[in-house]
Amino acid sequence: MLSRVANSLYWMSRYIERAENIARIVDVNLQLLLDFRNLNEERLAQHWLPIVQTTGDETQFFQLHKKATGNAVTEFLVFQMENPNSLVSSICQARENARMVRDQITIEFWEELNRLYWFVKTPQARKTWNESPSEFFQQIKNSSLLLIGMSYATLIHNEGWLFSQVGTFLERADKTSRILDVRYQAPEKEIPASDSQTDALEWSAILRSCSAWDAYKSIYAAEVNPRLVAEFLLFNQDFPRSVRYCVAELDGALRRISGVAEGRFCNSAEKLAGRLVAELQFSTVDEIFDQGLHGYLDRLQTKLNDIGHAMFDAYIFQKFNNLEEEIMVQQEEQQQQIQLRTAKKEIS
Repeated sequence: MLSRVANSLYWMSRYIERAENIARIVDVNLQLLLDFRNLNEERLAQHWLPIVQTTGDETQFFQLHKKATGNAVTEFLVFQMENPNSLVSSICQARENARMVRDQITIEFWEELNRLYWFVKTPQARKTWNESPSEFFQQIKNSSLLLIGMSYATLIHNEGWLFSQVGTFLERADKTSRILDVRYQAPEKEIPASDSQTDALEWSAILRSCSAWDAYKSIYAAEVNPRLVAEFLLFNQDFPRSVRYCVAELDGALRRISGVAEGRFCNSAEKLAGRLVAELQFSTVDEIFDQGLHGYLDRLQTKLNDIGHAMFDAYIFQKFNNLEEEIMVQQEEQQQQIQLRTAKKEIS
């Protein structure tokens, strides 16, 4: 497979997953405001600023906005094209990457992604947002989940699909860790608390932001305990949005790409992913809180970034020892493209 094709499939899936995560985060926090009363400007800033910090775009936000108000944060995260990680930007970039590998995806997948793209680019999106933000986000989430289902059900599970899986689960693990980290942006919150109603609402919001509320209740009933929430989102091996589940799927996809058996590795990406799988399997939530949840999540996000960089070094960024080798590889890629075009003409 051409490295540019693998790169486009990888980023297409990452951006689809990113858009869905942003939709859930903003939707839940808008609903959470309904449970709070008489919040002054300072308290509102404390509510919205961690949402921007969760996505890792705080610096970019303050370059475009002076204060972390509700309108500023939601505009920045949802519609603002100057933010490359906004919901609309993510959908646009997902569609552009899909367009570049149109022959690798099905007509059903392309039509749904194209429909979602045109929805967020037309005035209808703003109209729906102004009338009912919840309905707007529901459309985004439904379409994203439909695309994920189509990926499983209609795409050939070949090498290209595996690169898209790497993108999906790397993005999902990163966002789950960031959503959990939103409770711990301030050092004084390093010790978890759940005694007050406000604490319970905030921890419930974290679960809902990960679409984990019902799954969590099926195991722990209605008790919203910080340690139990962290344990569920980090270490549950059966919940599809837990970090452990995502890293295990990521590790499996990487090994299927190279054909390396479990317990072995042939590149740094597989080595780092396998090591992180083992760490998550044998860690406990008590150990995490003893060393500090915020610090642990920071290190976890760094490890996920390292896996992504190592994957690019192994498969996307081709290193050449000399000019002759580079020319040879380019000629092989051109020959593959000619053969592909010829095959299409024969079919038509």
